[in-house]
Amino acid sequence: MAKTSTTTQGLRAAIERSGYYPALVAEAVEAAVGGEPVRSYLVHQETTFDQNEVRRHVTVLVLTDNRFIVSHTDEQAADTTSPTPYATTSTESVKLGRISSIVVSRVVANPESYKPGTLPREIVLTIGWGAVARLDLEPAACGDPNCEADHGYTGSSTADDLSLRVSEAGDGPETVRQALTFAQALSEATADTAR
Repeated sequence: MAKTSTTTQGLRAAIERSGYYPALVAEAVEAAVGGEPVRSYLVHQETTFDQNEVRRHVTVLVLTDNRFIVSHTDEQAADTTSPTPYATTSTESVKLGRISSIVVSRVVANPESYKPGTLPREIVLTIGWGAVARLDLEPAACGDPNCEADHGYTGSSTADDLSLRVSEAGDGPETVRQALTFAQALSEATADTAR
């Protein structure tokens, strides 16, 4: 990662602020970004409860001039494969031209008195690039309630490569703001590649 960029320095600081294995996460992200300048980023830490265990997960999203980079890091407790706790980190690099959809769902309180510029209570950012799709099928039917013919199946396919929920209550208003900024930058970047 270019160390002179203000955005790059902000990304590194956000990874360190997350406090979630910052050296491991930063090294994986820096290796994926390489020498490209960072245009925008989002660091999101999530804590989940799995029966009697607390598990942490961090997702780092990075936008460069040519690519969208996703990094996931998970921690695991000691198990039969490892006598000590361990972490797994992975990165995926996607060319901007491959991104097929960006969905930003906003949840706002008291919509009747909403004022433009007010921060949503939460957002869900869903990004699709064709690596993972969800297929929902159901039996097809015709309009005749007495028809017993087999009409096959009908359904829909939804791109569902990444879905990330950020809330003001759980993550703080700055993370919600950063998620909106990242979503807008990614939308603009993919619009540029479509021309």
